[in-house]
Amino acid sequence: MENSWIYCPVCNNKTRIQVREETVMKSFPLFCPKCKKETLIDVKEKHIVVVTEPDAKTQSR
Repeated sequence: MENSWIYCPVCNNKTRIQVREETVMKSFPLFCPKCKKETLIDVKEKHIVVVTEPDAKTQSR
């Protein structure tokens, strides 16, 4: 089994999270210590996808 590091999708630096081939994460909040950003990701079989959520809109009356 080989572990690999997850890289930040914003600044492309190494984070503190490692994944294996059988790792599965859904809507995982990945925090980057370098750029101080938090990004939601999905991981399945070492394939990382950035989850984009629509911004909350204010209600108009």
